[in-house]
Amino acid sequence: MYLSRVEIDVNNRQKTKDLTQLSAFHGWVEQSFPDEIKAGKRLRHLWRIDQLAGKTYLLLLSENIPDKQQLLRYGVADTFITKSYDRMLNGIKQEQLMQFRLTANPTHTVSEPGKKQGRVFPHVTVEQQLKWLIGRSEKLGFQLVTKDNKLSFDIVGRDWPLLSHKGKRRVRLSRVTFEGILRITDADKFKQALINGIGREKAFGMGLMTVIPRTNND
Repeated sequence: MYLSRVEIDVNNRQKTKDLTQLSAFHGWVEQSFPDEIKAGKRLRHLWRIDQLAGKTYLLLLSENIPDKQQLLRYGVADTFITKSYDRMLNGIKQEQLMQFRLTANPTHTVSEPGKKQGRVFPHVTVEQQLKWLIGRSEKLGFQLVTKDNKLSFDIVGRDWPLLSHKGKRRVRLSRVTFEGILRITDADKFKQALINGIGREKAFGMGLMTVIPRTNND
């Protein structure tokens, strides 16, 4: 696995004028793997948009290294970085403390009489969105850490970006970014959560969790 990053050239409106909604970002990510396209493969590419120190970045987790020129299509020159993620994944251990950042699409499903599949609705309040992550943590192999009887995580960003498909109606997705501290309770499940993503709408910038190891003294 490889973790790649490029700064988006948001100050060049002519260059980034196509990036008006999530399917455009999805197309940018997919086109950054021309060898996969030629081979007829559709591998999962987890990605998200990060705002850090006044700059905007595309962060991408993939099985293969993305094409540098394609990923720089909407990026600032010389800001492409990629590194192997395997060392970090292989170093994950039970009871390890991690600082995490996750952008996700918190939803719930309501069953409908006479239908096999229920209807999906977004969680819209902060309380609902926090409970959504808490409720999924155990099966994903981690526990959200408490300090002074309070959970050590919070929501640091919430918005409703536009998603538009040709021939389909435009919709807005709930996008929520969480940050905090977690403890790994099942290393194998946690690795799969990092690799496969968390929640829905993974093709459109949701589900990517990144982590940094911490010590008990941090």
